[in-house]
Amino acid sequence: MPIDNIDYPVPLILGVNGSKNWADHHLEYMKMYRETGFATFELQSFNSRNVKSTVGEQISVTTAMMILDAYKALEILTDDPRIDISNVAITGWSLGGGVALFSAWEPLVSAIDVEPMFSAHLAFYPPCLVDLDLIDFSSAPIHILIGELDDWVTASACEDLVSDLASEGANIDITIYENAHHGFDRKGPLRVEKEGYATGNCHFRMRPDGALLMNFLNIPMITPLRQKLALAWCADRGTTIGGDPSSREASFTFAKRFMINNLFDRNVIE
Repeated sequence: MPIDNIDYPVPLILGVNGSKNWADHHLEYMKMYRETGFATFELQSFNSRNVKSTVGEQISVTTAMMILDAYKALEILTDDPRIDISNVAITGWSLGGGVALFSAWEPLVSAIDVEPMFSAHLAFYPPCLVDLDLIDFSSAPIHILIGELDDWVTASACEDLVSDLASEGANIDITIYENAHHGFDRKGPLRVEKEGYATGNCHFRMRPDGALLMNFLNIPMITPLRQKLALAWCADRGTTIGGDPSSREASFTFAKRFMINNLFDRNVIE
């Protein structure tokens, strides 16, 4: 819950971790949000399944599983009188960034069939590697933050996706940080993650039913084995991760302002 000056009910920000589970910089954002006056909720899709990391395999916990977890958590939160359920945002990093992004895709939301919706979606370096047969997103604001030099999920792929979605009426935008890599908002130097997938050559078609199709073969990736084969087909191993101080500072500032603008009553903003 917020640190002080609590006036219930309060807006809430639901956070979703990346492929290496919850990291210090994720928790720093959540603390910042609480200090700003928001409640926070840390989704535990990994710990609840006894999974420590999905780096190099991406099948133990998937984007679809985490989106379902997020909406079920939102449904439970409707019973908490402290939470303003009409003002709940979702944010996430990398794998969790994909959750934050595609939790706004209407066909998936309809299939989950829950009443509450997210009011804003903030995605940090999400996997923008899908070509959607059906572009149908909620009217909630969506924003992507990504580094120019990201080789896990490329900035150009996210630019293309944002362009496609915006042309169909989605309320989406993107910020690209110059000379920044994947995980630019963490502390610490750049290093190589030997098992990480570089997905720059991966583009999977997504059918209206949510099924991703393997490159060239158009076979649904509906089993862990097929998902692994699909990534082996298009992705290279060995990716760069690490912080960039200026991008880190800018992203924290942006995230705070994004949440204030989209969750708090605009009449009481500063």
